[in-house]
Amino acid sequence: MSTTDHTPGPRPRRHLAAAAAAAAALMLSACGNEADGETSGSEAEAPESLTVTTFNEFGYEELFEEYEELTGIRIEHNKVDTAENARDALRNSLGAGTGASDIEAVEVDWLVEFMQYSDRFEDLSDPEVEGRWLDWKYQDAVDEDGRLIGYGTDVGPQALCYRADLFEEAGLPTDREEVAELLDGDWENYFEVGREFVANSEAAWYSGSDNIWQGMINQVEVPYETEDGEIIADTNPEVKDRYDALVTASVDDGLSAGLSQWSGDWTDAFQRDGFATMLCPGWMLGVIEGNADGVEGWDIADVFPGGGGNWGGSYLTVPSQGENVEAAKELAAWLTAPEQQIKAFEAIGAFPSTVEALESEEVQSATDEFFNDAPVGEILANRAEAVEIQPLKGPNYLLINVAIQDALNRVDVDGVDDAESSWEKFVDDVEAMR
Repeated sequence: MSTTDHTPGPRPRRHLAAAAAAAAALMLSACGNEADGETSGSEAEAPESLTVTTFNEFGYEELFEEYEELTGIRIEHNKVDTAENARDALRNSLGAGTGASDIEAVEVDWLVEFMQYSDRFEDLSDPEVEGRWLDWKYQDAVDEDGRLIGYGTDVGPQALCYRADLFEEAGLPTDREEVAELLDGDWENYFEVGREFVANSEAAWYSGSDNIWQGMINQVEVPYETEDGEIIADTNPEVKDRYDALVTASVDDGLSAGLSQWSGDWTDAFQRDGFATMLCPGWMLGVIEGNADGVEGWDIADVFPGGGGNWGGSYLTVPSQGENVEAAKELAAWLTAPEQQIKAFEAIGAFPSTVEALESEEVQSATDEFFNDAPVGEILANRAEAVEIQPLKGPNYLLINVAIQDALNRVDVDGVDDAESSWEKFVDDVEAMR
C-alpha cells in the first residue's frame, strides 16, 4: 500500500502555507549548497548495516530478513506513519545536507517536487535494469539530464471493490461480471447507479468525496499545472466541472458517507456497513481486508468509471549524502526486481511495476479469498492495460491536491461550507502558491 496520499484526514489551510515556505527554504538551500556528486561509499567494503525509510506498508519486512541472510548486511527500517511525514522528513534532510537514510522511499505524487533537487540523489541508471519497468513508470523518475533517480516499486491500476451483500439487498446485481457491465461507463453512470442504490439501502454508495476525487483527477491529463510551470488548478474547467459534479453527487444526492479517508471514523465504517463501493488500486485490497476483518461480502469487479486510472505507486531513491551509496543501490535494485515485487504483491497486494512480474504466473493466477476468491491478479493486470492517461504533475501537485480535497471535505465531511464558498477558499489557497 505504498501508494498515493496515505495521510489521515483533512489538513488545516495554514498547513499549505507552511509547506510551501518549507519547500522554498529547501530550494534556497539547494541553490547555495549543491551536492558534489561524489559517493563516499563507492569503493568501501560492504557496510554492516543500511538504513531504509518507507511509509505505511511496502511489504518489505520479510524481504529485509531475506536480504540480511543473503548478504550479512543488517537493515535498519524506519517506517514512517504517513507519506506526508516521510516527505517532510526527507525534505528537511536534503535541505540540511544530512539525516537522510541510505534509501528513501518517495511517493509518486511528490516525486516531482524532489526532481527539482535531483542532483541530491544518486543516478541509478544501469544496463542491468534497462527495460525492467513499465515505460511510463520508468520515465517519471528520469530528470532533465537523463538521470534515473528512483527505482519503481508498485503501481496502482484501479478496479472497483464493492459489497455484494449490500448490492443484493438494494436489488443490484452481485456477480462481478454483471457489476462490471453495470458500472461500465463514465462517472455520471457511476453516480446514477449510486442514486439507485441509496434509494434502496441505508448504506452510502461511497465513503467520501476525497476517495472519489483521486479517481476523477487521475484521468485529467493536465490538471493543476502546465508543463512550463503555470498553475491552472483554479481556472481549469476540467477541475471545476469535476468538483461540482462530485459535490452534487456526494451532498445533494446523498451518495457519500461523509467520511475523510484514513480517519478513525472511516476505518470504523468498514465494520458497520458504512458504504458499498471503494475505488481499488491493488494496495487498497489489503487496507479493506484489514479494516473489514470478519465482514463478508466484499468483491472486486474489472471496471472503473471513466475507463482506466492509476492511483499511487512509489520509488526507492538513494540520497547522495549517504555513506553507503553503492551498497544502497544494490539493495534498492534487489528490492525492486521482479522476483521481489512478486513477493511484495503476495504479502500485501502491492501491484508490480516490472514487466516480468506483471506477466508472471504468480500475478496472473493470483486470487484473493477475502474478495470472494476474485482473480485479483488478472483483474488488476487488465486495469493496468486500461490506463491511458498519466496526469502531468508539477512541483505543486501534492499541495494543490491536498487543498482541493480539503475543499471537498469542508462541504462533505465537516459541513462548514457550501460548494461555492469552499471553492473560493481553494482559489485563495492556490493563489498563495503562485
